[in-house]
Amino acid sequence: MTTADFNIIPIPKVATAAPTKLRLGSLTALVIGSMVGSGVFSLPQNMAAGAGPLSILIGWAITAVGMLALVFVYQSLATRKPELDAGPYAYAKAGFGPFIGFNSAWGYWISAWVGNVSYAVIVFSALSYFFPAFGDGNTWQAVLGASILLWLIHVLVLAGIRQAAVVNLIVTVAKIAPIVLFVGVVAVAFKLQVWSLDFTGLGNASLGSITAQVKSTMLVTLWVFIGIEGASVFSGRAERRKDIATATVLGFFTCLALYALVSLLSLGILSQPELAALKNPSMAGVLEAVVGPWGAILINIALVVSVIGAFLSWTLLAAEIPHVAAKDGTMPKFFGWESDRGVPSTSLLITNLLVQAFLVITLFAQSTYQALFYIASAAILVPYIFSGAYAAKLALTGESYESGEQRFGPLFAGLLATVYGLWLVYAAGPAYLFMCAILYAPGIIFYIWARRETNQRVFHPAEAALAGTLIAVAILAVYEMWTGAISPL
Repeated sequence: MTTADFNIIPIPKVATAAPTKLRLGSLTALVIGSMVGSGVFSLPQNMAAGAGPLSILIGWAITAVGMLALVFVYQSLATRKPELDAGPYAYAKAGFGPFIGFNSAWGYWISAWVGNVSYAVIVFSALSYFFPAFGDGNTWQAVLGASILLWLIHVLVLAGIRQAAVVNLIVTVAKIAPIVLFVGVVAVAFKLQVWSLDFTGLGNASLGSITAQVKSTMLVTLWVFIGIEGASVFSGRAERRKDIATATVLGFFTCLALYALVSLLSLGILSQPELAALKNPSMAGVLEAVVGPWGAILINIALVVSVIGAFLSWTLLAAEIPHVAAKDGTMPKFFGWESDRGVPSTSLLITNLLVQAFLVITLFAQSTYQALFYIASAAILVPYIFSGAYAAKLALTGESYESGEQRFGPLFAGLLATVYGLWLVYAAGPAYLFMCAILYAPGIIFYIWARRETNQRVFHPAEAALAGTLIAVAILAVYEMWTGAISPL
């Protein structure tokens, strides 16, 4: 969590006050702060659970190329379409119409609040190191604690949180410093013979082929990079438009280096089966194997502080997207209502009520952190895919380009980002896609509501067909879950 995360909350409306604008440092911190939450602390186990060292290397290589393409997409769109604020949702709407735009906003929102549920689960899973009653973060004690944390954050956001520089500094140091320390210690203790043991993972029949192993890493790597678009989401509040692109690139390379080192170096401390068996946050188990119990204590405390900061940051992001979408008629007007402090209070309340509902579901479904972040990762694919497709479309049509300006680079980046997104859809598998269909389908009601509020035609023929298909898939998914054929939670 960073100072930028608090700056993005609108200050009370005073006639003489100028709007808060974010500079390069704040925007870069926002990108890094949005990405570095809980995922990095669980990377060793999450990656090793389905893959050996070779496949993890391949997974990071694919992710680096795919996410870099997405970085270039947001870099290009931020400069070529400065009038479009709110990032992925605005790009999808401009490029492919209101229904696709709505679903991008809806999907981003789903990803954000389901991700917050996973944050709540992992916080109390970490605290179970000290208080065993919290279990894996899905016991009744953990759900009660997570609910209290959720509504404390809700109250803080409503209050505006104007003077939190000291808290931000503590959270930022607590988030990054232990990760850097972990990388340094594990690098010194790294054993090549452990890392190269069953390098391909094919010696473990449960892992499957190299392709199957690589697929298993995809949603994990996507999850830790969600937030790469953070600067684009708040583009309307940037002091200089070009800083959005720079902040996105700086944030990406910083986090890529940290993430890859955490997961790959861990394979030189414990073997793949040992890593796969660790309780999350698995960084704690790896560091404990090197330095003893104090390493686990350090990582668990760092995770709690980090995730609480990320929880707050993503609560703000989750409330911002439907709030902005309501302002231009994409979502119902009530999402745009604000408190007297300028906070999107209605959007915030609906978001946190949904988080609360899913926390209760985790109690009865015994949902794990990993299942929840898989759903959050799959849900965000729609806005990511259409962001890439929009960049490719602009390059193909020449819109926003000067006569004779080179377009191959942006076209290639847009197409690559789109293909990467589609590959992730394939890698996600039917269970999580079906779960996303169930979460996407109710959005059609709100889309119709918003269109009627603005007296616009609800569906064009292609949009009606898409909506019908989405409803049919959601009904099929409910049936499959009812019969027990699929069970993502």
